[in-house]
Amino acid sequence: MLKLKRNLLSVALASATMLVAASVQAQTVTDGAQENPSDTTQDEASTLDKVTVTGIRVGIERAIETKQSADVIVEAISAEDIGKLPDQSIAESIARLPGLTAQRVAGRASTISIRGLAEDFGTTLLNGREQVSVGHNRGAEFDQYPSELLSAVVVHKTVDAGLIGQGLSGTVNLKTVRPLDFAERVAAFNVRGEKNSLGELNPGYDDMGFRASASYIDQFLDDKLGVAIGYAHMDSPGQANRWEAWGYPTDFPGAGGNAVIGGSKSIASSTESERDGLMGVLEFKPSDRYSTVLDLFYSEFDKSETSRFIEAPLGWGNRNEITLTNPVIRDGMVVGGTFNNVRPVLRNDLNTQDDKIFAAGWNHKFRFNDQWTATADLSWSKAEREEMLLETYAGLGHVTQGNTANVDFTIDTATGLPHFTYDVDLADPANVVLTDPAGWGQAGFVKFPSVEDELTSLRVGAERSFDDGIFSSVEFGANRAEREKTRRSGLEAFLRVPNGGLSMPIPGSAINDPADLGFTGIPGSISYDIMQVYGLYEIDPHSHPDIRNKNWTVNEDTTTGYVKWNINTDVGSTSLRGNVGLQVVRVDQSSDGLIVPFSDADAPVPLTGGAVHTDVLPSLNLAFGLAHDQTLRIGLGEQMARPRMDQMRANQNVEVKTDRGPIPVWYASGGNPELEPWRATALDVSYEKYFADRGYVSLAAFHKDLHSWVMEVEEFGYDFTGYEPRGLMPPSNIGYFKAPRNVNGGIIYGFEAAVSMPFDLLWAPLDGFGVQASYSNTHSRVTPFENEPAIQLPGLSREVSNITLYYEKYGFSARVSQRKRSSFLGEVQGFGGDRSPRYIQGEEIIDAQLGYTFGEGTSLAGLSLLLQVNNLDNEPYRETFDADGNQPRMYNEYGRQVLLGASYRF
Repeated sequence: MLKLKRNLLSVALASATMLVAASVQAQTVTDGAQENPSDTTQDEASTLDKVTVTGIRVGIERAIETKQSADVIVEAISAEDIGKLPDQSIAESIARLPGLTAQRVAGRASTISIRGLAEDFGTTLLNGREQVSVGHNRGAEFDQYPSELLSAVVVHKTVDAGLIGQGLSGTVNLKTVRPLDFAERVAAFNVRGEKNSLGELNPGYDDMGFRASASYIDQFLDDKLGVAIGYAHMDSPGQANRWEAWGYPTDFPGAGGNAVIGGSKSIASSTESERDGLMGVLEFKPSDRYSTVLDLFYSEFDKSETSRFIEAPLGWGNRNEITLTNPVIRDGMVVGGTFNNVRPVLRNDLNTQDDKIFAAGWNHKFRFNDQWTATADLSWSKAEREEMLLETYAGLGHVTQGNTANVDFTIDTATGLPHFTYDVDLADPANVVLTDPAGWGQAGFVKFPSVEDELTSLRVGAERSFDDGIFSSVEFGANRAEREKTRRSGLEAFLRVPNGGLSMPIPGSAINDPADLGFTGIPGSISYDIMQVYGLYEIDPHSHPDIRNKNWTVNEDTTTGYVKWNINTDVGSTSLRGNVGLQVVRVDQSSDGLIVPFSDADAPVPLTGGAVHTDVLPSLNLAFGLAHDQTLRIGLGEQMARPRMDQMRANQNVEVKTDRGPIPVWYASGGNPELEPWRATALDVSYEKYFADRGYVSLAAFHKDLHSWVMEVEEFGYDFTGYEPRGLMPPSNIGYFKAPRNVNGGIIYGFEAAVSMPFDLLWAPLDGFGVQASYSNTHSRVTPFENEPAIQLPGLSREVSNITLYYEKYGFSARVSQRKRSSFLGEVQGFGGDRSPRYIQGEEIIDAQLGYTFGEGTSLAGLSLLLQVNNLDNEPYRETFDADGNQPRMYNEYGRQVLLGASYRF
């Protein structure tokens, strides 16, 4: 099995250090300071002069140029060719950048953490414009953005007063092409087939899929009009062997006070993901005085997931029936034995998801003379998500009269994965009926949640250039954005056996081949056509305060003003560039929700709340150009991130509690529409050494003083005057309220080391070989309350490393990459659709690819062949109930993904 150990990263960094020393010695003092990079705006590097070469090294060199020429601290990715970023997923490419990492969702890199802070603390832009999202909050789900339609990604790590919609941890700016940057017409086609190594775990779901894309770029009217069109289609299979535990009670009879598994889920899950993405760019530059660009983007993502599994109540099952015999104890845990009289729930679940994102932006740039330019930018984006979450249950009979099973089990202490042996065949339709086998009060459940998010913004600005002096120009302007996000729970209903029955047989026409649960020792479980069976049930709509509480709307009207002085001067023999600026952000926020009495969910009362907050955000970025292509950067500024939108909801669940003392008392929980942003003061220092525009090494340190933080807080003192109890009346109107609150923060700090190096700079015979590697170490200390322990930040892995070794020469290319992160506290969608914190174990993901491109002058010129293997060693995704990893909660295997394809460019 291929393993890339940390010492390989050490070798790469040591090699780079040797090269730094050799390079400095080889140059003479008379070389002087490096030349000032070409002028840029925001994160844009100078356009490569109509370059048409492609490949791994070209993509790397373009990204290096972007990093080197930026006035702020950034990381960058550049396309290797039209429609070809380094990875099949944009999130996987971003996760390889220094200080960034990804959390896997359903086996795919989905959400991004920047410098130890989860996706809520960063923002995502498309061509510099803030984007909506299909989730409950602001964080982008990068699966929505086909990598084939993007030309570059720039991640801002420090504050830039001219960048609208920045995050506290960083800002990810996704970019599409500009057709007038190309010298001629370009067309490219890509197609890849893919296969999952786990095979077909569920009937009706293939283990094979394909991806296809097409891009066309052309220029007209003597290169005054440019057009770019791109289309990308994905039909991707997903397979997963998953096991979950309910928990580990220590009071189960027969366990001797040792922890025993409380319940178990053995799951075979299959997913079909279809995505269609469309990108269009119209660029018009009739003269040097005026230019305009129209950007259009559309993505539709449909996902269907079927999970067939056995959910077995064990230590937390009915203790009047279930017994434990022959327990095997090891280190305080029962790791083997037999559970008797178990009533397993044989589930066939179907989740469907339909996402749509549309974004449009229209930019105008006016150049009045050599000193003055002005810009105007209008944008609109909208996202929609509609879901169906369907559960159906079968078993050995109804809880009041059905049969039971005896279950032998052992637990692999190395992985936490159990092995079960049932004394009854759970795949035999003769043994199984549709029913409520565990006494949950239902034979199934269905719900139809939805999300809608809409954002409109208008930005105007101007820039005045100066011929001499410290400042090269001053930029100023304003942005107005109006956003509305709505979440609706939709119908939520119990599924009932018709006519008050307890159970019914599964129709023979609905029976499928059994689901394979062999990874936990179970040869098969009953499998049937879920939608056919769904049509048999009676639908019983369910009303509950938790359901009502999922209905809310949040509105934000944000006005941002900014001024930025760009610096371009010399201090002695050292060049100095950068900027100093100020951004003022005023947000008028409000939310519409419901007050829901806990005792009567059908009697909600409308509730509206809100607040106005203003933040003043100064920033300073300095880049000192030292001798021998060295750069020292300093960034200092105030940062902010808007609160989570689900925490800003106006909803309240209200009840009267009798467990808080001798008298009844009011109690409420919900959101807080008056929440203020997360805020921090940030200091960044970065040293960078560049080598002939082809490689670099860098060492960076950062420190963030988090002086405003958001967390759930229960406080006494809320006035419930005007609330009407549904039953017992408390003697006082003052009670408890649990809601998100702004609290004092803490600090987060760390360092990052990175190297990107072609080996021929070390030794000429190694021409074609190279390495990209990075390592980051991040710490936090967040203590919002005195005399209480520090809390763990979601998304923070103490150590993150990435390494890529590549070869490219004579048309051949090869690359092997590893991204690694240590354990962290993540957040996943839990029961009821709300986010739930989870301890996620560290992981190492290895990907590899081989390719060949036919050269110019051959009959197949422009054709490239590619073989990719993702998740090469089938790295599992693991969750635990404790930070130490002693009590396994979830174990997932997603299989390796093999892709074979070709691309053609002309």
